[in-house]
Amino acid sequence: MSSDRKGPIAALVAALVLVLVSALPAAAATTSPVDVIVAALRHSPVYIDPAYTGSVPPADQRRLAAQIKATGLPIKVVLIPLVKGDSFNGDSATLAGLVHSRLGGGDMIAITTDSYGDLLDGTEWPYGKHQAQQAVSAVGFLDSTKNAGLSVRLAKAIALIKQGDGDAVYDKATARFDTPTPAPGPVKGGGDSAAGVVVPLVVAVLVLAGLGRLLLVRRRRGGGTAAEPFAFPQAVFAAGRAADEDELRQRAEAEVLSLGEAVQAADPATVPGLQRALDAYTAAGTVLDGSRGLPDLAGVLALVSSGRDALAGHLDALPLCFFDPLHGRADRRVTWRPLGRRDQLDVAACASCATAVRDHRAPEVLTGTAADGRRVPYFELPPDSSVWAATGYGSLVDADGPQSMAGRIARGDFSQHHRRRI
Repeated sequence: MSSDRKGPIAALVAALVLVLVSALPAAAATTSPVDVIVAALRHSPVYIDPAYTGSVPPADQRRLAAQIKATGLPIKVVLIPLVKGDSFNGDSATLAGLVHSRLGGGDMIAITTDSYGDLLDGTEWPYGKHQAQQAVSAVGFLDSTKNAGLSVRLAKAIALIKQGDGDAVYDKATARFDTPTPAPGPVKGGGDSAAGVVVPLVVAVLVLAGLGRLLLVRRRRGGGTAAEPFAFPQAVFAAGRAADEDELRQRAEAEVLSLGEAVQAADPATVPGLQRALDAYTAAGTVLDGSRGLPDLAGVLALVSSGRDALAGHLDALPLCFFDPLHGRADRRVTWRPLGRRDQLDVAACASCATAVRDHRAPEVLTGTAADGRRVPYFELPPDSSVWAATGYGSLVDADGPQSMAGRIARGDFSQHHRRRI
């Protein structure tokens, strides 16, 4: 990375460290948005911002509150407009995490506006206990509710959470998206040429059908978007899948700076994961400065995702997809045995890769360059020469501590590997 980019990142790291060391709790001059939300939730499990009362009027709010009470579950509904630069940085993960933290932590299920305003997000502590994330996500794909009003969708989400089988409902509702789109006819030429025709066609069909949003649906993550675990704009991963390194680098830079701003804006008194987020931010900057190709840029995104999860309090959020982090947030954990090995690995996989593993097919994987110049799956590189092979982009290690991605980079593993490659 050029020196003119290193300067701002280094300066921001120094400023963030100073903030963490010197910050003292101060009385807020005005009541913050999260204070307003939390105060309301202490009296009712449903908080609807005035901007949404036309879609969820008071009578519906009372019915939803009664429905939640009948479930006996710690469900909280929070619908507010989310805009980049607001108190939650436009991120539903941060919203859910802050509300959870300010309510004292513990078991909780949050149903919130998603970061785009047109879908609902589900976040659960502990993750997966009631399959809440998938239950909420499924509502946007069910024929009976995908075009329904907010009140109806919220009621359905609550009912599915109570039902407790959100994973199965989500899988059934989205099964049609796993069906391969056939090519319009025989294509002459090699395999690469055929892929060049079919892939753009499939992408175009998905966009025209409005299915691009499917790629943003996240399993929490504690997420995501974890999660709610953090989820990147889909363009970040689209650039990576197209192997456009320059564009992906630019977007990775933007994500690192955005994380830095979020860390700087966080209150040390109310965000327990702030130090972990700062560690992830610092590590992401280190990798970005020394990145040499897609595997390293994918590592930047994995670290930013981890930092966002730390800010939101999603300690059990799934990392990015083990097989290819550019697929986005993992959907579930799967047991997988690498070809030619007896031992099995427990890894986090996106929906597509998890399906491939289930069907005994080879998942689509991110490749790296071996010492002899061959392109191989990144996880087949020696762990002592690749921090990504050693960590699986977060699948094979804890999210925090000396063996985590950020921990290894802080002790110099990435820099040592980088010097060996030069």
